[in-house]
Amino acid sequence: MTLTKEIPDRELIIKGTEVLYKELGYVDTIRFLSMPRGQRVESVERHRKWQESLDMKIFYDEAFKSDDGE
Repeated sequence: MTLTKEIPDRELIIKGTEVLYKELGYVDTIRFLSMPRGQRVESVERHRKWQESLDMKIFYDEAFKSDDGE
């Protein structure tokens, strides 16, 4: 089993940025780092739609039912 040592955040940022510069070049690295993070908005919207479709009585009855089924 190989143990890995976690590096400090600052060092991780510096090394990660250097790898991006080396592999992508300056312009594409900046472009990559500037890309909007769309996943968060999507998950929030998905959650809101799920909430809108809920029947609250059924949801609460299911969520808070006792172990004996009552």
